[in-house]
Amino acid sequence: MYAENTGVHLSIDETALSNGELYTIVTNKAAKGRKGALVAMVKGTQAETVIEVLNGIPKKLRDTVREVTLDMAANMNMIVKRCFVKADRVIDRFHVQKLAYEAVQEIRIKYRWEVLDKENEAISTAKAAGVSFEPEVLENGDTVKQLLARSRYLLFKHHDKWTTSQVKRAKLLFERYPLIKKAYNISLDLGTIFRTCTLKEVAFKKLALWYNIVEDCGIDSFKTVARSIQTHYLDILNFFNNKSTNASAESFNAKVKSFRSSSRGVRDIKFFLFRLSKLYA
Repeated sequence: MYAENTGVHLSIDETALSNGELYTIVTNKAAKGRKGALVAMVKGTQAETVIEVLNGIPKKLRDTVREVTLDMAANMNMIVKRCFVKADRVIDRFHVQKLAYEAVQEIRIKYRWEVLDKENEAISTAKAAGVSFEPEVLENGDTVKQLLARSRYLLFKHHDKWTTSQVKRAKLLFERYPLIKKAYNISLDLGTIFRTCTLKEVAFKKLALWYNIVEDCGIDSFKTVARSIQTHYLDILNFFNNKSTNASAESFNAKVKSFRSSSRGVRDIKFFLFRLSKLYA
């Protein structure tokens, strides 16, 4: 722990150092991932353990923190709530959008399994009849099975960023599976709220309207997303105060992983942490 690195805007996240061993990392956004960025690095993710360490930072210093970005994990929320009492908790918008994207992927995967089952049945039938099985080939050269498998990445992207081949693939996908198109558009609408709204009050109204659309769409996976947003909506709406995200924490995690790779893994964790502290604390 490096209490002197505590700043007004902090990030909290978890990362794995070696063999899946998780550490909770608190960083100062103002340092921009350079020297002075590391506030604390605690082994484990249990709230009580991390709280005990962070409470070692003088209360006067902890009370100067005005904003902490985090993900939706309950333990992270509890840590920030207990240790940084006067700070706004800001749930990272990208974690919220990721839930929506995963809901779209769930539908795509469900259809893919159905197609795989049908194809296996067709192959068995053809074999029993003594004929060769020829799968349907679409106009872009994909089979239906390939269409569903290769559409994974385009469903994570805004349609403005699709390549020419992805535009053709999406057209074929949405014609065959309108439910995927519906789910994709709902996920885009959520992203648009975060991208275009500047006032918290406006964002609150638009999120409420989005919630109503989800309730009426009949897609179970999206109803789960909507319930998660409803549970955390106050912390999600805090994003619109300063448009803060947890990108700095994700970037710091990437640096730790890159440092780990350059060291060919972590054999001596204590020495590895010592080197990290020299670089970033």
